[in-house]
Amino acid sequence: VAILTMETKPVITCLKTLLIVYSFVFWITGAILLAVGVWGKLMLGPYISLIADNSTNAPYVLIGTGTVIIVFGLFGCFATCRGSPWMLKLYAMFLSLVFLAELVAGISGFVFRHEIKGTFYRTYTDAVHNYNAEDEASRAVDNLQERLRCCGVYNYTTWFGSVYYPTNGIPASCCSNASDCSLEDLGNATVAPNKVYHQGCYELVTSFMETNMAIIAGVTFGIAFSQLIGMLLACCLSRIITANQYEMV
Repeated sequence: VAILTMETKPVITCLKTLLIVYSFVFWITGAILLAVGVWGKLMLGPYISLIADNSTNAPYVLIGTGTVIIVFGLFGCFATCRGSPWMLKLYAMFLSLVFLAELVAGISGFVFRHEIKGTFYRTYTDAVHNYNAEDEASRAVDNLQERLRCCGVYNYTTWFGSVYYPTNGIPASCCSNASDCSLEDLGNATVAPNKVYHQGCYELVTSFMETNMAIIAGVTFGIAFSQLIGMLLACCLSRIITANQYEMV
């Protein structure tokens, strides 16, 4: 038995090294998700409100997932160094759950991308129609128009049907040149078209989504299938340790 143990020590050492490296990368993935979640909550909150019918918990999901992955990444390193079969099995089980969750998320996002576009159209149209320049949705519309250099849903004419236009005209966030764009100009249906952006925001946002959705889905699937590597390493190490009664000194 001693000879068998000596023969398997290099294999176990190799598997431990690979699994520790994998767990560290896994931990970094969790840290990135946590950072993206916090950034999304702080910076993209208003924009997210335009994409979802109701307030979405997406940033909180990323923050929660990132935190859990960080904890289990550290647990994976500890379990590997400890050489505990049951800890390694628990780690492999967690990786399998992460794999399934990411797989479902990637497939759902790709399959329902048209539904997301439809939801954005409804919520953005509603935000434009009920624009008052004061609430969160209105501020999100202004930020979107200023940053993307766009105006209205399909074009500036969308604003003609809003409750804001009759008394205030087109919002100043549509101005292509703020220094040459007065309130009188924005309220004049003849002059305003020469002062505002002609590109609609809906087309810009949805074309970006359509162009990058395949990339996002590919990255998601790639990360998901990387969990299989960790599962395989953890299961193999647990099995070898159990079979050879290996104990870390």
